[in-house]
Amino acid sequence: MADVADVLIAGGGIAGSTLAVLLGRAGLRVEIYEERRFPREKPCGEGLMPAGVAVLRRLGLAEAAGGRPLHGVRYHGFGMSAEAAFPGEIDGAPPVALGQRRWHLDRALFQAARATTGVEAVEGVAVDGAVVEDGRAVGLRVGGEIRRARLVIGADGPHSPVRRSLGLDAPRPKRARIGLRMHFRLARPADQPSLIEVFIGDGHELYVTPLPGDEVLVAGLSDRDVAAEDPAGGARAALARWIEEEPVLRARLAGAETLTAVAGRSPLGHRARAGFAPGAVLLGDAAGFIDPVTAGGMAQAMLTAELLAPFVTKTLADGGARGDRWLRRFDRQRRALLRDYHLLTRFVLFLIGRPRLARAMLRLMRRNPKMMAHLIGVAGGVRRLI
Repeated sequence: MADVADVLIAGGGIAGSTLAVLLGRAGLRVEIYEERRFPREKPCGEGLMPAGVAVLRRLGLAEAAGGRPLHGVRYHGFGMSAEAAFPGEIDGAPPVALGQRRWHLDRALFQAARATTGVEAVEGVAVDGAVVEDGRAVGLRVGGEIRRARLVIGADGPHSPVRRSLGLDAPRPKRARIGLRMHFRLARPADQPSLIEVFIGDGHELYVTPLPGDEVLVAGLSDRDVAAEDPAGGARAALARWIEEEPVLRARLAGAETLTAVAGRSPLGHRARAGFAPGAVLLGDAAGFIDPVTAGGMAQAMLTAELLAPFVTKTLADGGARGDRWLRRFDRQRRALLRDYHLLTRFVLFLIGRPRLARAMLRLMRRNPKMMAHLIGVAGGVRRLI
């Protein structure tokens, strides 16, 4: 590898690998480092929303990623249900989400990065943080060594060492939500709809994502500390109890084979004081995220990587003659791109804490399918909020 790369990327997940593919194809010299080895598990809702699927198609990686097509969302709660398909078109085709195991999707993207000319993709090496000289990021500390580059990317997840080393950590949200997930193989796969389903419970929500091979992900989100709530059974007992409280889901999982143990994450919200610093950009979860309640995290990671790539290519092509002003322009465009999604997420979180309003909203969506389809489209990245 050259002593000085064009771009160093910490984190080989969806955001980092997508960016590496794009930059390598543009002719840049890229090094991307992932702490773990693939395939690796990561707690996730495992539903890639339509805007993210569109990025996969533009990259020519949809076949490698695979996945089960999902055409909309169905909500269950308060004795009623409401569903809608993703509306309109995206890139001239009907919008579709994909259900796919996160280990498979991450591996497919990382392998695509590794196969891209100009990209050096390394697994099993930890990035300790950014190297900062005279107030500017000039490289990464990788496996105890210093690697230098013209630009540093922190795509190293919600607990980002790069973000911390740049002094961009912000206080965590006061509302400390937790997430749990398990995988099952259905005994009666014909019962599984081609929809993402959300079951609204008492103080929690369950998200059910159909996957290839008759598998299904069940993920629970809650404000509760499940370990304190049930010290004996812990997270597994809590998730089992939540499933048992939903007759539709309980019947679907009857006789199902359990494929994975309960895994989870807490807290579900992380913040950054800013999404960039001189010589560096934060991407994906490292740049901060609110909550996975509207299921758009993976799509957002891919969209923002796609947005960033031409900024980087143009800036490095002209030798950085304009300094770091482009970082601020990129960040403004990123915030504009994600604005409607963030507003919808905050609105849904507001409803979750107010059951009477949540019940009224579900009733309204049931009576007004066009409105529901529009909101589903916002979550899927195919509609603007207003």
